[in-house]
Amino acid sequence: MSEDKTYSAYFDNAATTFPKPQIVYDFMNEFYRTNGGNAGRGNSTQSLSSGYLIQDTREKIQELFHAPSRQVVFTSGATMSLNIIIQGLIKGGVRNIYISPFEHNAVTRTLHEFEKEKKISVFELNLDRNLNYDSEKIRYAFENKKPDLVIISHASNVFGLISPVEKIFALAKKYGAVTLTDMAQTAGLVDLNLEQEIFDFAVFAGHKTLYGPTGIGGFLMKKNLSLENVFFGGTGFESAKQEMPSSLPEKFEAGTLNILGIAGLNASVKWILKTGIKNIYAKEIENREKLLKIFSNYEFVKIAGNKSENHYTGIVSVLLDGIPSDTADQIFSKQGISVRSGLQCAPSAHKTLGTFPAGTIRFSPGYFTIEEDFEKLENCFNYIEENL
Repeated sequence: MSEDKTYSAYFDNAATTFPKPQIVYDFMNEFYRTNGGNAGRGNSTQSLSSGYLIQDTREKIQELFHAPSRQVVFTSGATMSLNIIIQGLIKGGVRNIYISPFEHNAVTRTLHEFEKEKKISVFELNLDRNLNYDSEKIRYAFENKKPDLVIISHASNVFGLISPVEKIFALAKKYGAVTLTDMAQTAGLVDLNLEQEIFDFAVFAGHKTLYGPTGIGGFLMKKNLSLENVFFGGTGFESAKQEMPSSLPEKFEAGTLNILGIAGLNASVKWILKTGIKNIYAKEIENREKLLKIFSNYEFVKIAGNKSENHYTGIVSVLLDGIPSDTADQIFSKQGISVRSGLQCAPSAHKTLGTFPAGTIRFSPGYFTIEEDFEKLENCFNYIEENL
């Protein structure tokens, strides 16, 4: 099978969705060519238009998450958002922190830095053999060591398992815990009502399931929460004071916001609201089923972590007999197929799955994955089968 340079099949949407809706490309180009002023830095037409765009995008995100009372804060992405929240809470006195076994390094590495200094204690939430959260064991753990903060990725970036955040957070709230969910893999894909009292913080990444550009993300938070600042700089007003403003979102938006990224996010959220989040999710699950059907035709393919009773995003991770997972993406790349192999920045998830240290080969279709992509993928697996 020769390499086909004329067509590339993209199965790496968990890293960043591609392509984006056409409206994203068009609006980013139009807005930045006709506006592009720095919001909050004067009263010029360009500056004011950027300010209007930012506010409109905040409101669209509130609408998407059914959360009109929540404050939307913009950052460079999920990693920065998680750092601002986690470090700010630890600075404010949080000590006992519970996390899911599926957290990204954006969470675990941040916690590790403080754990090394013995400032916090980190505990994993218990699962049963079917990868379901064990409520009784979690309740026992909370009784034994009261949680100050509970962090759960809404869906694993390794194999797409959707966590029952509402159930676990409801339990955590009985013990007075602050709750934080990482929605990098589900924002704009899995409908979630963040207006519920059980949600304190929720993080989103613009370039993944929100179908926006890279370099933009943020978080939603209750406006009455106490969160210490860990990032400082100019905000465009109250410049004579050396303290950061106490008002939201300015307290956490030091420096110049990514106006071009927000323009793309504005367009992508508008597209999601118009298309319908349930329709987008249904399409991704349809594409996940197509993946599973292809994989079922090959005995050398072993699916990792797939349980029929659980709920998933479109992500499917596999192992290939005789092929190391941490280098397998090279085989697919030579055949014009984009996948992600290795640990996917989530070693804890692989330890839970039993796929550490080599990891898995991750396939993640999206809304725009087409039949030609699956045909090309199937041809590639036929090639691998013939040459094993």
